[in-house]
Amino acid sequence: MGKVLVIGAGGVASVAVNKMAQNPSVFTSIKIASRTKWKCDRLAADVASRTGYNGITTAQVDADNVDELVRLFEDYRPDIVVNLALPYQDLTIMEACLQTGCNYLDTANYEPKDEAHFEYSWQWAYRERFEKAGLTAILGCGFDPGVTSIYTAYAAKHHFNEIQYLDIVDCNAGDHHKAFATNFNPEINIREITQKGLYWENGQWVETEPLEIHKDLTYPEIGPRDSYLLHHEEIESLVINYPTIKRARFWMTFGQQYLKHLEVIQNIGMSRIDEIEYEAPLADGTGTAKVKIVPLQFLKAVLPNPQELGENYEGQTSIGCRIRGIGKDGKEHTYYVYNNCSHRAAYEETGMQGVSYTTGVPAMIGAMLFLQGAWVKPGVRNVEEFDPDPFMEQLNSQGLPWHELHDVDLEL
Repeated sequence: MGKVLVIGAGGVASVAVNKMAQNPSVFTSIKIASRTKWKCDRLAADVASRTGYNGITTAQVDADNVDELVRLFEDYRPDIVVNLALPYQDLTIMEACLQTGCNYLDTANYEPKDEAHFEYSWQWAYRERFEKAGLTAILGCGFDPGVTSIYTAYAAKHHFNEIQYLDIVDCNAGDHHKAFATNFNPEINIREITQKGLYWENGQWVETEPLEIHKDLTYPEIGPRDSYLLHHEEIESLVINYPTIKRARFWMTFGQQYLKHLEVIQNIGMSRIDEIEYEAPLADGTGTAKVKIVPLQFLKAVLPNPQELGENYEGQTSIGCRIRGIGKDGKEHTYYVYNNCSHRAAYEETGMQGVSYTTGVPAMIGAMLFLQGAWVKPGVRNVEEFDPDPFMEQLNSQGLPWHELHDVDLEL
């Protein structure tokens, strides 16, 4: 049915390509490209051994370089480019799509390398150009953002006349048996968590200190976990697309061991993203050389690779939306829609842990719905701007079944 080009060869890309290969009637041609071609080759071989899908092609590309991207896109002519690279590269990939007439999908919004800050304004600035070109750009098609936004759209379509209070809750109750590790790219993960918190209330943004607000929330099949209020990008688009929302917040769980390590990392300066000069001794002992390093990038190099956590990962994630508002009957109701994902099951199917799985599967579904014609709408759009129903159906059949609870205590 369609040709897809996947940019990136990390954990999320591994899951997405595995799931694409499981749906060969939709994804008739797949190419994987990243800065390191051997990683693409390894992923293609792994997918072939798991699914029997042969013929995945690979390429080397620097996703920071628009000219290189343009040459790749012109050579392959994909129906859609699925950006599973770093958030730093969203704009260069979108620019290359515009220059070559390619449609676009990603899982996380843009953030500049030199500033730990992320918002949609940079990508929304491309709306008119994509619309005039007749191209579709789908933003934030992971789990959060992504599925959580689809959950909200589904609730608005089927259960509520007015969504008034929205709390997105994300719990990882898994154990990877490492002293400290992040579940996705360490550099991006630590940059996001150490930012100030931000939430929407009564028509304005409210800023908090990092991890200042927290409380115990009870997660299905898991129990109570200490949950911290963070800034998260899907809130930004949801309060625009659902203007009846009076308050919207995002919560994520962290264990005390993780937080203690994070505190030490910050205190000793290893979370810094500015460049420093270091006089390094040469390996042959003949002297020294001055090198420039970014402390957080160096830390990323010595921390466990998120792609290698899956084998010993136990437990599950639980991510969902807790909503309160005016229902279709005109009365106040509460609604909790969520998914629990087993790290072990994710690893057995795709070789990756549950956090990569919960992001990679939705990326595949978004690309699938585009190729099938269900999610085609020129412009730059967040996922809640599309019909949620076919996406919700695919979640149940592609490994992320959802559950809903009506008129329960939301604890928030």
